[in-house]
Amino acid sequence: MNGRPEGEDDLGDVIPFSTDDSEQDGPEGPAEREPNDERPRSEPGAAADPDGADEPDAAETGAPGSGPGQVGPGQVGPEQVGAADAAGEAEVAGPVAPRKRAMRKAGMVSAGLIVALVALGAGGIAVLKPYLSPDDFDGPGSGAVTVRIAPGSSAQAIGSVLAEAGVVASAQSFVRVTEERAVTNRLRPGHYRLRKGMAAKAALDLLLAPSSRVVRRVTVPEGLRTSEVLARVAKLAGLPLKELQGVDKALVGLPSYAEGLEGFLFPATYEIEPGDTAVDVLAAMVERFELAARQIGLEREAARKHLTPLEAVTVASMIQAEGGVDADYPKISRVIYNRLQKGTPLEIDSTVLYAQNRRSLKITERDTKVDSPYNTYQHRGLPPGPIANPGEKALIAALNPAQGDWHWFVTTDPAHRITKFTNKESEFVRYREELNKNLGTG
Repeated sequence: MNGRPEGEDDLGDVIPFSTDDSEQDGPEGPAEREPNDERPRSEPGAAADPDGADEPDAAETGAPGSGPGQVGPGQVGPEQVGAADAAGEAEVAGPVAPRKRAMRKAGMVSAGLIVALVALGAGGIAVLKPYLSPDDFDGPGSGAVTVRIAPGSSAQAIGSVLAEAGVVASAQSFVRVTEERAVTNRLRPGHYRLRKGMAAKAALDLLLAPSSRVVRRVTVPEGLRTSEVLARVAKLAGLPLKELQGVDKALVGLPSYAEGLEGFLFPATYEIEPGDTAVDVLAAMVERFELAARQIGLEREAARKHLTPLEAVTVASMIQAEGGVDADYPKISRVIYNRLQKGTPLEIDSTVLYAQNRRSLKITERDTKVDSPYNTYQHRGLPPGPIANPGEKALIAALNPAQGDWHWFVTTDPAHRITKFTNKESEFVRYREELNKNLGTG
């Protein structure tokens, strides 16, 4: 995640030293040539002409570039001759003086390069030191400090948070140990309880330990009513119940077909961190419902069953509230659909209990006559909405009922979750008697 810094200069960026002889006068005196002096210099150490003869000039040889007023490469014109005469003794030592100047320049260039490289080396070390050998504490640290790791934080960002909180000595020390152990992808957002003055390795160990997270885990079981969910969250998460009950439903992201929270607070385990509000918690539950709904194609499959999405959730809530084992869910779903198709009242006990806001395994004749649109003994068809918060298996069963002609089901042994199904009323009566016997009411 973090690239190494660019601490090395490119050789092409080295600025060359000046070759202006006017600023390089040596002990021999002033510069030996004028700025326009184009005459070539003798190579250092070159032997003089043994005969002392000059090379023929271009005018004599007819070399290219010769002619009146023209000076070709290697030629000496009238202006240059005058400049040479003015130079005096300096011109006599022509082959030697340039060699000294070249040696002097080379020495200055070498010295300059050494100084530059030393300076660059010191600066480079200063720049690279935090990366090559970052500051780090020793030991496990002391005291206590809570830090928050934001979602999507890189190792560098986490290291900066830890360094600012005094947990580690430097962000780079944390980045280094994280990269060495290749655990960057295991770092999770959240609040962590750490210590100040920790070695980067020890801080990383705590960030990877689940026990270091400052979080409350709240498990919401399947089949709870919304009132029960809110009471459970308030108790386990330490949030005020009144705040949960008073949440504006428009703020939690309910699907467009939902008429309230009932049925849409998805059963699961939630991690509630410091600072989370009632809206945050309920929004997380609704979001989890939406995820499950997308995964099973709730809206699409409900349409195939000629149901609205809300009706599908309502069926699932009754399946969930009636209990039994997972294998019973598709069968309970089939009983509901068979009764709907025949226009028979559903006669679901859990709807009567929901209408009275109570829990019981015992249903009396009086219960079946309660005045409520949720009383499926008195009203045909589905109740107005969900009566509980169903889990994924109940939702799937609502959309995929088993094949069968059952018209009744009775959980004859609630303690062992035994449910029996039948399409004969005589068997249904017998199953009810079995239930009453197991409940001690028969």
